[in-house]
Amino acid sequence: MSKVVKFGGSSLADATQFQKVYEIIKSDQERRYVVPSAPGKRFKDDTKVTDLLYKIFYAKTKNEFHLYFDQMKERFLDIIDGLHLDMSLDDEFQIIQEALENGASEDYIVSRGEYLNGKILANYLDFVFIDAKDVIFIDKDGRYDVKKTDKILSQKLETTPYAVIPGFYGSLNDGSGQIKAFSRGGSDVTGSIVAKNGKVDLYENWTDVSGFLIADPCIVKNPDVIETITYKELRELSYMGASVLHENSVFPVRKEGIPIHVKNTNCPEDPGTLIVESTCHKPAHVITGIAVNKVLRLS
Repeated sequence: MSKVVKFGGSSLADATQFQKVYEIIKSDQERRYVVPSAPGKRFKDDTKVTDLLYKIFYAKTKNEFHLYFDQMKERFLDIIDGLHLDMSLDDEFQIIQEALENGASEDYIVSRGEYLNGKILANYLDFVFIDAKDVIFIDKDGRYDVKKTDKILSQKLETTPYAVIPGFYGSLNDGSGQIKAFSRGGSDVTGSIVAKNGKVDLYENWTDVSGFLIADPCIVKNPDVIETITYKELRELSYMGASVLHENSVFPVRKEGIPIHVKNTNCPEDPGTLIVESTCHKPAHVITGIAVNKVLRLS
């Protein structure tokens, strides 16, 4: 059974989290393709790397720019040092700074978190690094170009048994090579696209929760985890406000009949939630889950 594994920002926030991810991937040789997000928060009041990149792009003064740029660099250097890797990102940092000075787009800048994290993870795992801009193509409205992407990505994966492909971005499908990003949370979509074109048996989406809960834990004390849910049930819960996956992440894999398994990086032994087309066993609950969509009504 071959697998694609996508890891969210909290799963790759620092060197300690990278070590957990390493153990998860290396424990199963069928985990062949890895899709990383940018580093997330290490603690409650921390700043996500993607948010630092937005601050860098919109910096109004040189001092502000250098402050955020140095903070961004420090996050990645701390990971490299913590993992004792023999690699340098100095050239990459220089390229990003020069791109900013030459008017790089917002999509280019905010995508560098996934790009740099992918570089580090590929080095750490000793996997091939595949730049998403070379294999995933997106139109001007942020939708992935199925025809162009599937042809190029599937050919690349056929000859690459183990690889890291950064999430969240690709390039415009007009041939310009310009970086284009999905909406926030778009690494889920990348994972789904890679799963489809890698013709894998399972798409594992690793995050900081042990799957979907039957109710909001802020309202219901210690709610159970939904072990199995259908795509249709997931759609209904998402519509009502339950959110674990990006809304566009299910379409590529659902068409190919590939299940999604939501798992917890910090508790890898937890069963998580398996998302499938249909179920034939007797469910544990008559009601799959409860979600609330709060609407503010103004009179």
